[in-house]
Amino acid sequence: MMESHSPTSSDNYAADISSIRGAQVRIEPFVHKTPVLTSETLNSIAGRKLYFKCECFQKGGAFKFRGACNAIYSLDDDQAAKGVVTHSSGNHAAALALAAKLRGIPAYIVIPKNAPKCKVENVKRYGGQIIRSEPSMQSREDTANKVLQDTGAVLIHPYNDGRIISGQGTISLEFLEQAQDIDTLIVPISGGGLISGVALAAKSINPAIRILAAEPMGADDAFQSKINGRITKLSEVNTIADGLRAFLGDLTWPIVRDLVDDVIVVDDKEIIQAMRLCYEILKIAVEPSGAIGLAAVLSDGFQQNPAYSECNHIGIVISGGNVDLGVLWNSLEK
Repeated sequence: MMESHSPTSSDNYAADISSIRGAQVRIEPFVHKTPVLTSETLNSIAGRKLYFKCECFQKGGAFKFRGACNAIYSLDDDQAAKGVVTHSSGNHAAALALAAKLRGIPAYIVIPKNAPKCKVENVKRYGGQIIRSEPSMQSREDTANKVLQDTGAVLIHPYNDGRIISGQGTISLEFLEQAQDIDTLIVPISGGGLISGVALAAKSINPAIRILAAEPMGADDAFQSKINGRITKLSEVNTIADGLRAFLGDLTWPIVRDLVDDVIVVDDKEIIQAMRLCYEILKIAVEPSGAIGLAAVLSDGFQQNPAYSECNHIGIVISGGNVDLGVLWNSLEK
């Protein structure tokens, strides 16, 4: 296993347990306290006790609403009046649009042309003003910068932002209260906002807890970054998990480097099978990015690794339920 340590007051991270507790107070009037599900069938398949934190039932259909809500309600009135801008291919876009709607301010959302239709529809539903970009990160950032210049709005980055990280960390505060036996957390990783917040809060509450990242083989930059000891970006990504295609940021990387114990890489077939189990056994709709934690715990890489033999009570963050059904049916038929 890769080494990690517990956060201390001397660590200069973008968020800490006090900012996460502050976020919890700030967003409590607006977010759902999502349920934790268990399944004896899945426990027997995994050979472990599994606890599923169902952020697919969060407002906007994903955990992203926590961070977006914290960021928007952290703004002072003068900042908020000019609105917010972000670039996102999906759940952060919808979450920011919804949080902005609740505060009554404009949200300018730069969305790449290849974003899943269901996620674009969510942004429209919540009143976000959509500006299209090319699929590349460069085009997304350039388009967002132009909107910033034109409007004077405040940029809310999808993950590389302390306010976002703190908001996502509220998941740990809830989860470890709802299921106090948890000794291991498995969390999807992309840009690192979710796992950074979850790890900071969880390791502050229980320094011995294991934090494992789940990542698709076709977008395994976090796995490579951990091995190389620096942010490693890929020349291309290819995975059905559209929410896990981003690369780590300069604020999320130090937290991932220090606090994430290991990265488990799974292929798309394992992700699709995990989605199917969520449908058939848990009876919940889970997008590929949301199901990857279950895929990780059922994978040979986890099941056959003696380093994980003492991971007996595993918390899995089901991070989102915004499924593009057309893509899903096609993937299941392959």
